[in-house]
Amino acid sequence: MKESVRIFRFIVIGTMNALIMALVVWLMMREMSFEGDYMVANVTAYIIAQIHNFIWCKYWIFPTEKKSNTWRQVLLFSIAFGMAYGAQFLFLIGLVEGLDCNEYLAQFLGLFIYGSVNFLMNKRVTFR
Repeated sequence: MKESVRIFRFIVIGTMNALIMALVVWLMMREMSFEGDYMVANVTAYIIAQIHNFIWCKYWIFPTEKKSNTWRQVLLFSIAFGMAYGAQFLFLIGLVEGLDCNEYLAQFLGLFIYGSVNFLMNKRVTFR
């Protein structure tokens, strides 16, 4: 598969993940009893989106002809998620707590940090 097609697919699924995460964050911060707890909303939204993301990555973004061990991929995908999420979470806290950035804007900007690290890790490690 051409790299441009892979990147396009990643952007499509990433956009879907962003919409899922935005909905979860909004519901938790505005409509549920978490009232402004942006950290709990952030963690929950990313976990929900990752279930969606793994399925699409395995079968559409990084498909492979060779037989693959799904449990190994789940483990590597989880490690990639942890690294990408950690980078994004530190960025989020730095913006909100250090620079007094709006919590919603910081969540949005963090998506770009997360997406970059996630794509590289999954391309080079999880689904190679």
